[in-house]
Amino acid sequence: MSVERATMAFAGFMVMLSMLLTATVHHGFIWLTLFVGANLFQSAFTRVCPASMLMRKLGMKTEAEIALGK
Repeated sequence: MSVERATMAFAGFMVMLSMLLTATVHHGFIWLTLFVGANLFQSAFTRVCPASMLMRKLGMKTEAEIALGK
């Protein structure tokens, strides 16, 4: 799995988890949903995403690296 796909999967999971926690534990978890959405929005413009940077450090490859066979 590439960094790009893993980042989308992680963001989707975090949104679903935060909504589940909001519905079942405490309404304050809605802020986690807002944080994930804001992070996705800013990373679209700045290309800086803490989750993808961590995945890269853990050894995951980007789509381009996979395509080039690196």
